[in-house]
Amino acid sequence: MGDFDNREREEVYSKKVRAGKRTYFFDVKATRSNDYYVTITESKKRLEDGVFIKHKIFLYKEDFEKFAEGLKDTVDYIKDHQEVVEKRYEFSENTEVAKADEDFSF
Repeated sequence: MGDFDNREREEVYSKKVRAGKRTYFFDVKATRSNDYYVTITESKKRLEDGVFIKHKIFLYKEDFEKFAEGLKDTVDYIKDHQEVVEKRYEFSENTEVAKADEDFSF
């Protein structure tokens, strides 16, 4: 029983989002009392030595609405003040190519 308590919580659901040099993981985990919560992890390879650096935040369900509202307000502020061009990433085995939404003619 003690070993389980110290382990990282079991993942219930996981969504991986690759965006250029960063990868985001959205994981649903369960507490001991089977209450779900979300961890959001940013993983980025450090250029100097190739080590992956991870930053993680925990999001509990009682905070979902406030968090989503705050994120939306913040993103809307930027979109209102600057042009935002979303990148679409296409991945092949060894290379990743960022494709902008507009076509470029040469």
